[in-house]
Amino acid sequence: MRIVCVSDTHGMHERLSVPPCELLVHAGDFSRRGRREELAAVLAWMAAQPARARVLVAGNHDRFCEHASAEAHAMATRCGVRYLDDEGVEIDGLAIWGSPVTPAFRSTAFNRARGAALRAHWERIPDGVDLLVTHGPPRGLGDRVFFGAHVGCDDLLARVRALAPRVHLFGHIHEARGEYRLPGLRTRFVNAANSHLVPLWTRDVTRLWV
Repeated sequence: MRIVCVSDTHGMHERLSVPPCELLVHAGDFSRRGRREELAAVLAWMAAQPARARVLVAGNHDRFCEHASAEAHAMATRCGVRYLDDEGVEIDGLAIWGSPVTPAFRSTAFNRARGAALRAHWERIPDGVDLLVTHGPPRGLGDRVFFGAHVGCDDLLARVRALAPRVHLFGHIHEARGEYRLPGLRTRFVNAANSHLVPLWTRDVTRLWV
């Protein structure tokens, strides 16, 4: 299975060229102002790409999805996209879980206070997840901002350590794009932020999971 992942496109998704793949994943922040029409645009774009299946998770800029979750689900379904809001789906035997929540920062969408509020979301991630898609990163992996601080979530990292999914995809921290590993853990961590329109993160899963 070939997976193509994008994140943090902020309305510039049409500038990206998606190669043929089995699964296209967008890890959130597809919009600039969080409007309904921006969701409609990215869904239409995803539907037009040469992918067999498509998964979308919202991000902290995607306010419409937080305030109109049922409509966001319906819009995605009409476009053949699986929209995941603290929920899972199985595609070709691949167990996927998606969550848009991130540690509180200013007053953006899907923000939760660090500690119990965030842990409540991560505890919903079930055992047996192969591909975890969150908008934000775990602490210490793809979460270093330009002034040097690590802003990822400690409780998300603890949950990933416990579950050990094969791949954890996220974005949110634009300047920390890249692939990361933790010694002793099989999980491959990927910050796929495309905010500066760098090339898409693409891997053949048969190689990725070796």
